[in-house]
Amino acid sequence: MKLFQVRKGQFVYYKNELHRVYSVKPMYKQSVHLMRLRDLTQHLCSAAEVEKYNPKALDSFIFNRKIYTLSKDRKAKEGDFILITNPNPDYLDHYSLNEIEEVAVVEDEGVTTNNSNGIGHKEYLLMLVGRTDNSNPIEYQDNQNIDESNLYEQTVINDELFPTIGDIYRKNDQDTSIEAMVIGIKDKMIFLGGGFELPHEELMNSEKWEFLYNLFDK
Repeated sequence: MKLFQVRKGQFVYYKNELHRVYSVKPMYKQSVHLMRLRDLTQHLCSAAEVEKYNPKALDSFIFNRKIYTLSKDRKAKEGDFILITNPNPDYLDHYSLNEIEEVAVVEDEGVTTNNSNGIGHKEYLLMLVGRTDNSNPIEYQDNQNIDESNLYEQTVINDELFPTIGDIYRKNDQDTSIEAMVIGIKDKMIFLGGGFELPHEELMNSEKWEFLYNLFDK
């Protein structure tokens, strides 16, 4: 894929495994920042190394070491996970294509997630736990070319994954949504607006912090 065709949120295959595009930073040689769905580890690559995939109902895949099957046959219930495949956020919401969120409240027109996003029932596919008999496994692009020895590898953080001044992150591991900008970097310590000071490894933990955009990107 050419760089201009890669967008945040796309599902792509990289090294035979399913990933979600976390961000795109054109100024770097390895410009595509990915999150591997099966274990939420982060990776860098170039646009030429990925191939796009559009998820659909009955696809099944591993997310955070658990298997889910996408379904459009019923509405979500409290505690379910959903994959946002048709995002239509209003100005108060903060979600994008193929984000995975947990349902907190169910209403007639849609759901409210744990990230306080209001999402219509037509915007998501439900993630059912496990595989159904007629599901289509998509965690690997080629099921005949799987290196089992790498399934539980510990990913080494690449220096190019370091954030840059102006990057906006959202804190995900608490009830109140907090967004903060990177205002300083010293060695491997990252300083965010609002008084946050944390090591690089914690900021790269996608369960705690999510990269949104860079303030200075055009």
